[in-house]
Amino acid sequence: MIMNTTLPTIVIRGAGDLATGVALRLYRAGLRNIVMLETPAPLAVRRTVAFSECIKHDTMTVEEVTAVCIDSANDTARAWAAGDIPVLVDPEATTLPDLQPEIVVDAIIAKRNFGTDISMAPLVIGLGPGFVAGKDVHVVIETMRGHHLGRVITDGPAKPNTGIPGTIAGYSIERVCWAETSGIFTTAFNIGDTIGKGEELGRVDNTPVLAKVDGVIRGLLRNGTPVKNHTKLGDVDPRGTGSYCNLASDKAMAIGGGVLEAICNHIFTKRLL
Repeated sequence: MIMNTTLPTIVIRGAGDLATGVALRLYRAGLRNIVMLETPAPLAVRRTVAFSECIKHDTMTVEEVTAVCIDSANDTARAWAAGDIPVLVDPEATTLPDLQPEIVVDAIIAKRNFGTDISMAPLVIGLGPGFVAGKDVHVVIETMRGHHLGRVITDGPAKPNTGIPGTIAGYSIERVCWAETSGIFTTAFNIGDTIGKGEELGRVDNTPVLAKVDGVIRGLLRNGTPVKNHTKLGDVDPRGTGSYCNLASDKAMAIGGGVLEAICNHIFTKRLL
């Protein structure tokens, strides 16, 4: 595959499941000059659909698209030429001067801004709460489930974080398991396993973590992961469909659609006209 140098370079901060959904949407639309920046020890729960897994395994394939962990910005072009999405360990985005992106997308989904600034690129996009369109980013994408999910905001912030997960099959906060203390998370389960309400999903040190709903485990931290209080440990899908574990979520794809809209608007109104 020959790299198309006419495409904009797009840097995505974060490579968790929502960031991966964004990358998939852009990649499939032909915007393939993507670089993702991650932490050295990602805590993505939906590991089967998170490109951040390539930090541990060198490569990660989600829905037939492959990401590869690279050592430096100099390796980016080689990954693109192979048709892959390069992922760099660079949580502080120090490689931006080397990458010279036209577009930066903050997809960390931290509910606050970890240093993304409107001056980083001609188009800077923030996902969800923590950003103000027209101030620290050019555009914000709504991340809250509901009627406005994935909409492009050009003035002001997204809806504030409620701390309550979106509803799936009638369940919201019951779907998600959080750590109630700091320690080492251990579990005998794997993503894709079924679990019953009240069954022990795992433990943080000696504190049991119980499932609050019947379903399929679609997200789970790796056994032996050090966690802090209120770290997200697992996600139980009450729909019980195992194949969903290997597909980007409807939320991730909707957010990705919003990012794609914002980028296309930028390209067609500011680059080509």
